[in-house]
Amino acid sequence: MAPSGGMPVWLEKLLAEKFFVPCEHHEGVKKNEKNILCLDCCLGFCSHCIPPHRAHRLLQIRRYVYHDVVRVEDLEKLIDMSLVQSYTTNSAKVAFLKQRTQNRPFRGTGNGCRSCDRPLQESYQYCSLSCKVKQLVMNEGDLLRNLRKCEYLPFSIDDDGHLTPDSILESTGPDDSASTASGCERDVTTGSLSVFPAAAADTPIPRRRPMTEPKFGSFRKRPRKMSRPNRSPMM
Repeated sequence: MAPSGGMPVWLEKLLAEKFFVPCEHHEGVKKNEKNILCLDCCLGFCSHCIPPHRAHRLLQIRRYVYHDVVRVEDLEKLIDMSLVQSYTTNSAKVAFLKQRTQNRPFRGTGNGCRSCDRPLQESYQYCSLSCKVKQLVMNEGDLLRNLRKCEYLPFSIDDDGHLTPDSILESTGPDDSASTASGCERDVTTGSLSVFPAAAADTPIPRRRPMTEPKFGSFRKRPRKMSRPNRSPMM
């Protein structure tokens, strides 16, 4: 489709679409979350809607720490992803689609996103695709130079109609730096996971031995044995 205001329509739709909500065409069906974008029709839909779009360019959106991500390998076919921080999970590099909210503003002296000031590694300038696109559209012609011509985008799907690999990449805490219930701790800038063993739920708790009476003697005071009173002799 022709660009709208300097930005391709598919890119506008990708950044504006709300994914991982129930598909309006397949309500009540299992695995009906909207996690696919057809770049030719500029429509978002679920895996049950694929048959009419099999010959189109389809982009799968995945879920990582409760945010929408896309594999860098797929995005690189569409737009230059250099300087956008990526995260490695499930043996694949992914990048966030949209800017994420921050609990506290960045006040450090280190490297930060040029758009939202989110802390980053030194080699990156953007925390998400949307942050890079926002900066590119501010300079006339920059976005067009970063777009790539893609006529074919391979899409993985098995014989049962299921996406491969799974759409959910991680099930972790609500924020990058939060410790998770599965025993993982995430680093904000590197995106790496530090795994530590979680305690088993059925681990027996050691019990203290009961106190026993000492073999010799006791600290208790024993009652005195009452002696029989001596009577005076009868006269």
